[in-house]
Amino acid sequence: MALQSLLVIALIGAIAGWLAGLLVDGYGFGLIGNIAVGILGAFIAGLLFPMFGLALGGGILPIAAVLARPHL
Repeated sequence: MALQSLLVIALIGAIAGWLAGLLVDGYGFGLIGNIAVGILGAFIAGLLFPMFGLALGGGILPIAAVLARPHL
C-alpha cells in the first residue's frame, strides 16, 4: 500500500472509531481507545476485504471499521 492509502485508512478508521464510540452505550474504551480500535479495524478491513473480493473504494471502509469495533 502507498503512504497516501495508509494515511486515508488511518483517518477514516479514526473517524469510524469515534463514531462507533458515540453509537455504543457507555464509554467503550474512552476517546483515544475508540479511535485506536477504529484505526486497527480499518487496517484489518483493508487487508481482509480484498481477500474476499470486496472493493474498498466504494465507501465500504468506514462501515467496516465501525463494524469491526468490539461492542461492549
